Amino acid sequence: KIAGSEEAFVEMMNEKAKELGMKNTHFSNCSGLPDQDHYSSAYDIALMSRELVKYDLITQYTKKYQDYLRKNTDNPFWLVNTNKLVRFYPGADGLKTGFTNEARFCLSATAKRDHFRVIAVVLGEPDTKTRNAEVSKMFDHAFAQYTTVQIFKPGDTMGTVNIEKGQVRDLTLTAKQPYSVLLKKGDSAKGVRHELVVNEPIKAPVKAGQPIGKLVVYKGDQVLTEFRVDSPADIAKANFWTMLKRTGA
Repeated sequence: KIAGSEEAFVEMMNEKAKELGMKNTHFSNCSGLPDQDHYSSAYDIALMSRELVKYDLITQYTKKYQDYLRKNTDNPFWLVNTNKLVRFYPGADGLKTGFTNEARFCLSATAKRDHFRVIAVVLGEPDTKTRNAEVSKMFDHAFAQYTTVQIFKPGDTMGTVNIEKGQVRDLTLTAKQPYSVLLKKGDSAKGVRHELVVNEPIKAPVKAGQPIGKLVVYKGDQVLTEFRVDSPADIAKANFWTMLKRTGA
């Protein structure tokens, strides 16, 4: 539906995987069924999962333990989530189970407490009990040992950038997702600061989603992490009359 054919969609999948830095992944179908040239790694699946949970609507579905499909029809279907952690682990709200004879029992799971979200991935487990136990151990360790310092929450203004010869001269950047940095519990958050670094100059036209800079988080002089910053909107090139008015001003 999206790409016109499975082959074209698989090509899009591989392009997206490359964009996300999934270096040990190659897709050959849309179903996830075994194929010699269809593979991934726990780390790559974690990268993919991190991108997915940026969309809040996802966990509105994956956190449900049981619900009806076709609820208001003559043929309702009762569905139970195969990820039992959403019922039994505090804060768990996703994400995706998987099983084939070749891959065995797999799970990309996520849990959130306050502003701190954790993603844990296990592959090749012998059964669902072991799969859930291993993920629970990783969650326990993460929540016990680490915390986050929030830099921006969704909706916060991150800064304003100038668009050279743009129909809009200044573009305000608003956080579409939480931005935070991971610290070990007990480490002081003193000295944590951030800087918006823009690719200068930014010349129109600009496409929505186009990389225009990065958010760099420091502790003292040490770089803790970097986030790519994309344009939130299309910015057309200013026409002659707009540029003339600016010159007159």
